[in-house]
Amino acid sequence: MNLTPDNPFSSKASQLLSWGHWFTFANIGLVLLISTSYLFADSPPNTALGWFYMLITWVSHTSFITFCAFVLTIFPLSLVFPYPRHIRGMAAAIATLGISMLCLDAFVYFNLGYHINIQSLPEIVSLLWSTLTGTPAITTVLAGSLIIIILGLELIASNHAWRHLERLKNLKFVKYATSVLVSCFALSHSIHIWADANNYFDITKQDNVLPLSYPTTAKTLLARHELLDIEKYQQARNLQLQGSKGSYFLTTSIPSCEADGNKIDILVFKDKNLLNNYLETNNDVKVLKYVIQPTHNQDALFNLIYGIPAYYNSKTLREVIPAWSKNNNLLGVNNFEKFGFKSIIGEHPINIHFIDEISSLPTDNIIAFSLPPSDSKELIVSTNVYMSNSISLANSDGFKQLNDITYSLVANQLSCPQLAESTMLGRDLSQSRQLEGVNYSQGVLITFKKDRITLVNPDGSYKQMSGAEGFTLEQNLDIPFLIQSIKELQKFTDTGNGR
Repeated sequence: MNLTPDNPFSSKASQLLSWGHWFTFANIGLVLLISTSYLFADSPPNTALGWFYMLITWVSHTSFITFCAFVLTIFPLSLVFPYPRHIRGMAAAIATLGISMLCLDAFVYFNLGYHINIQSLPEIVSLLWSTLTGTPAITTVLAGSLIIIILGLELIASNHAWRHLERLKNLKFVKYATSVLVSCFALSHSIHIWADANNYFDITKQDNVLPLSYPTTAKTLLARHELLDIEKYQQARNLQLQGSKGSYFLTTSIPSCEADGNKIDILVFKDKNLLNNYLETNNDVKVLKYVIQPTHNQDALFNLIYGIPAYYNSKTLREVIPAWSKNNNLLGVNNFEKFGFKSIIGEHPINIHFIDEISSLPTDNIIAFSLPPSDSKELIVSTNVYMSNSISLANSDGFKQLNDITYSLVANQLSCPQLAESTMLGRDLSQSRQLEGVNYSQGVLITFKKDRITLVNPDGSYKQMSGAEGFTLEQNLDIPFLIQSIKELQKFTDTGNGR
């Protein structure tokens, strides 16, 4: 093929390549504008270096992926099909498709915390479907208008760059802009290498914020949501991220609840022997299997009494009445002072008793289970919970938690679903068939999905195991699910309510 300067084919290809660089430069500006949404989707950096890294990475990375898109699409088309009018139209269509996908990815990331991927396709489809069905007319108009606006901008940029190509070639600022972009790209990678080597999490927690950037790891994920115990991860450093425990925060007023139903007694036995002795005299019960319980007794009881994970467990909160009972007087708590909980005297719709000896115990409308041994080497155990047939908690598949039981009693047994939803983290076991959940105990993030249980330690290490069989699973972390779980865990923090 003859590509000499006098060859018409070569001349057209050369002009198209020059035009393509200017067209790409215009798209870099548009992509930078759209990608600012990623920067506001998470909590901001805590240090000046973190802010500097975020800005230069935003500029360089978005410019890089835009240029790569040009190299992979418009550049080869310009060589094999050098017809200016057709190439300009195809380039505008390709750019519109790419930027529309970027807008969709930004929307998914802002709402779900991760980028579009095949692994989490059901959650993404569910988000898009709920958005579309919630306000179909508005959503359709906004999405359609956005695509039309992007296409219009692309056509304007394409035609303007072609018609004024000679004048644009004489502009010198592009050389300086290119130098700045290349410098930012090199500097951002150098800073990230240093931060990764020195465990500077204010920088590495930004991994995977922008699309097609560094892959997320357990450590960067915990750091991003301020769940990483840096003191434990690196004893020699003075830097600590605050937030290994959350402050319980409600954004709405507590709904009222007119308790409907008979009084329910929850019997928490000191050990399994006492529970078995009780069941021998009261065998008219059904079994709720696979209830996950932290072996740290205070965390387990906090799940039960307050209906939320022990991520919120604090002495200050244990000294006040649980939010779901505060304005409704629904809960009685007896004999838990040794575990750090204050007693709430009197007869209430739900009464929780600690049983350390067999005496005259209720046998109607009861829920009974035992605490695991205090010397257990496991972080969590799967136990059976026994309940009267009159209590309408279905034996749903998969694992359950103690906070699910409290949530279900308030939502279903007492007919106060709004109160449960606004003050607790759990699910109504009589209705939900959800096979996933999140908890937190002794600084460890606990998630389960179907049979797989994942434990993520404060230092970022993790373990996955089969909940039913107990053997270790050698699988990659399900990062999108972990992000969902952390967002659910932090529902009642200022950060969780602010998103």
